[in-house]
Amino acid sequence: MTFVRACGLGELEENTPKRVELDGTPVSVVKTEGEVFAINDICSHANVSLSEGEVEDCQIECWLHGSAFDLRTGKPSGLPATRPVPVYPVKIDGDDVLVSLSQES
Repeated sequence: MTFVRACGLGELEENTPKRVELDGTPVSVVKTEGEVFAINDICSHANVSLSEGEVEDCQIECWLHGSAFDLRTGKPSGLPATRPVPVYPVKIDGDDVLVSLSQES
């Protein structure tokens, strides 16, 4: 599994998504509940950026229609979204947040 630097740990604010692009893939990096998560930044329902939404209870909410996705699994917790979004493995190396675009299974 290949990890690439997404951002610095110090660049992340608690419960505030940060949008980054890794090899052409939009990714939302989120620090919440003492962990850092990486999830595909595009809502599976409406093709809008999830990083513009709010984070609460380890979920990121799409600002457009209100679907929320679990940051650990990518699964939606309610309608209108019915399909999950990809989540990516994260490693912390010093102050660097590293993300692998290989999806967790």
